[in-house]
Amino acid sequence: MNLTNYYWYFQSAIPARICDEIIRYGKQRKDQVAVTGGFSESKKLNPQQVKDLKKKRDSNIVWLNERWIYREIHPYVHQANKNAGWNFQWDYSENCQFTKYNKGQYYGWHCDGWDKPYQRRAGDPATGKIRKLSVTVSLSDEKDYTGGELEFDFRNLDPDKKPNIKQCKEILPKGSLVVFPADLWHRVCPVKKGARYSLVMWSLGWPFK
Repeated sequence: MNLTNYYWYFQSAIPARICDEIIRYGKQRKDQVAVTGGFSESKKLNPQQVKDLKKKRDSNIVWLNERWIYREIHPYVHQANKNAGWNFQWDYSENCQFTKYNKGQYYGWHCDGWDKPYQRRAGDPATGKIRKLSVTVSLSDEKDYTGGELEFDFRNLDPDKKPNIKQCKEILPKGSLVVFPADLWHRVCPVKKGARYSLVMWSLGWPFK
């Protein structure tokens, strides 16, 4: 997909008190090891599966679906979708993912979207839809950790193109967020010191025509 704007950001948009509230709320809930495609959240992983998973991703997550969180973030998703010129149709957001990256934890290159629609039970609002927009909110103060940079690769891993990696420094200030198409390749570099807390959300719509 050829884009004029690969991502759109808002600096210090979410108030610090809201960020702190999300962190407190996320810490009160029991977390789980984050998995990737090919690994089931509902099944206990054997040692080899854990080893394979950590080659790609090492972080801990809590799923949140409180409406007040969506009310804070959705206006920025709508604004970014318009300002960036994507104008994607979307009408539903999945559960938010509160993510904790401690020292040494990371998430390798990946994209959030795929071309096959969700096939879920009847009545599920995600059924038949695909991820179109991804959101990452920086909940931590940038002074509380080092490393953990969010990076994009604008070549989308096309083997005929050279890497075109961009570090998203714009979202370092606490409460900043970035919105980007769900099929854009990105990664979170290993945290070197401290802990990085973020909130991730995906907005869905009917498949592109």
